[in-house]
Amino acid sequence: MHSTHLLLEEPIRMASILEPSKPTFFPAMTKIVGTLGPKSRSVEVISACLKAGMSVARFDFSWGMSNITRRPWRTSRSPSRAPRSCARCVMLDTVGPELQVVNKNEHAISLEENGHVVLTPHQDVEASSELLPINFSGLAKAVKVGDTIFIGQYLFTGSETTSVWLEVTELKGDDVVCAIKNSATLAGSLFTLHISQIRIDLPTLTDADKEVISKWGVRNNIDFLSLSYTRHAEDVRHVSTRILSKLGDLGQTQIFAKIENTEGLTHFDEILQEADGIILSRGNLGIDLPPEKVFLFQKAAVYKCNMAGKPAVVTRVVDSMTDNLRPTRAEATDVANAVLDGSDAILLGAETLRGLYPVETISIVGKICAEAEKVFNQDLYFKKTVKYVGEPMSHLESIASSAVRAAIKVKASVIIVFTSSGRAARLIAKYRPTMPVLSVVIPRLKTNQLRWSFTGAFEARQSLVVRGLFPMLADPRHPAESTSATNESVLKVALDHGKASGVIKSHDRVVVCQKVGDASVVKIIELED
Repeated sequence: MHSTHLLLEEPIRMASILEPSKPTFFPAMTKIVGTLGPKSRSVEVISACLKAGMSVARFDFSWGMSNITRRPWRTSRSPSRAPRSCARCVMLDTVGPELQVVNKNEHAISLEENGHVVLTPHQDVEASSELLPINFSGLAKAVKVGDTIFIGQYLFTGSETTSVWLEVTELKGDDVVCAIKNSATLAGSLFTLHISQIRIDLPTLTDADKEVISKWGVRNNIDFLSLSYTRHAEDVRHVSTRILSKLGDLGQTQIFAKIENTEGLTHFDEILQEADGIILSRGNLGIDLPPEKVFLFQKAAVYKCNMAGKPAVVTRVVDSMTDNLRPTRAEATDVANAVLDGSDAILLGAETLRGLYPVETISIVGKICAEAEKVFNQDLYFKKTVKYVGEPMSHLESIASSAVRAAIKVKASVIIVFTSSGRAARLIAKYRPTMPVLSVVIPRLKTNQLRWSFTGAFEARQSLVVRGLFPMLADPRHPAESTSATNESVLKVALDHGKASGVIKSHDRVVVCQKVGDASVVKIIELED
C-alpha cells in the first residue's frame, strides 16, 4: 500500500477558524454511523441522534439477539424531517470468528500483573482470576509460547485498568497458561479475546450470524451487512451468492468488508473489488499491527476506496466520549484527519452503544467533520482522481466528473442528479464536490411473476453512507422511463426540498445531471426569486 498526500487547502485563513459554524440541514458531508444499544434504544434518544446527524443505524449482535429490540429499529427507519426524503438506513454487524470469554456470573474479575491465568475451552467452569473459559476449543493448537493475547470489552478501549495483555507461557492439553502483563479488572458478562497476527480456523459467518440475518435481517430489510473479520474476497462472494441472494429483498443488501487483522490487510485489494464498501476496524488492527503502522494503512486503504468509488468507513475515533462530554484534542484531530484522508463515514461504536452522551457525541463529531471539509483540497483530489481513472473515461465517469467540474466553476450551491440504480450519484460523489449532491432516485417497476413492486428504496437509503450524497426517493408515479414534463416536475420537488433545507437560495446556481432519451445531460440552472 502507498501513502497519499495530505489533501489540505493552503493557506487556512485564521479568521475562518474563529468564525462560528453556521447550522444547516446538512451539518456535514461526511456521514455518521451510530451503534444503537443500552444508552440509545429509546425513541427519544434515537430521534435526537437522527436530528444530531446520524444517518446509519448499526446493530451489533456480538452481545446476542435478545439485546436487539424491534422498537428502536422501527424508529430509526422512519422518514427524516425533510419532505419526501428517504428513510434512514440500517447496518447489521456480524460476530464472525470472534473469540470470547464468557463470565456467566458477571462478577468483576481482578488480574494482577506478574501473575498467571489459564484460558480453557471448558465453558461450564466459572470465570475467575485463575481460570477464564473461552468459546474456542482449538486455542492451544493455534498459539505457541511467547504469543501475545489481548482480552478486553467493547471494542478494545486499550485502558490499562479494564483490559489485559497476556503472554503464553505454557500449553497444557487444551488449556493455555498465560503470564499477566498488566493489572486489570474485567467487568461484565462477555470479553473479546484477540491473538496478535494468528489466524483462527473458524468460518467468517457463523451459524448464529446466519440465523440473525435470516430472521432479524429479513424482517427489517437491512441495507448493509458489516462482515466482521473479512479475510479473503471469497468471504464476500460466499455471503453474497449463498446467503443474501437467497433471502428475497436482501439480494439488494450491500456488503461492507470489515478489515480487522493482517490477513484481511494482506488481501485488501481483492476484497475491495468484491465488497460494496470497507470498514477499517482500527481497534483490532491496532492490536494486530504495530502502532506506528496503523496510520499508514488507514491513509492507503481510504485512498484505494476513494479511487474505486467505494465508501470507506473509519472506526474508533472518540473513545473518551464514552464517559466524557468532550473528546480529547488528539481525538478531535483524528476525526478531522479521517475527513482530510477522504473517508466517507465515521462509525461510532461504544460511544453510542453504551456511552453516556450518544447525542452529544454525534453532534460534536459532525461539527468536526464539517470544519475539516472546509479545508479539504478538492482541487488536488479532483486532479488525482481524474489522473487515476485515466483515458478514455467511461461515459458515466465522464459525465460525473464534468458535473462536478461545472458545479465548482460556476460556484453552484448544489448538484442534483437523477438516478435509478444510484450509480450515477455515487460516481459524482467519488469526485468529492464541495457542495451537497441531491440524489433523486427514480423508482423502477419490477415483477417476480407473483407480484409487482417498485425498486428505489434500497438504492436511496444506501446513499446515506456515501460522503456528500443526500438522497430523495421520487414519487413512484414518475417511473424511470419518464417524459420531459415529469422530469421537470420531479426537479421542482428537488429544488423545493433544497430551498426548505436551506442549501438553495434565490439567484443560486444549480447543476443538474439527468438522462434525456439515450443521452446524459449536465445543465446549469440559475434560480430566480
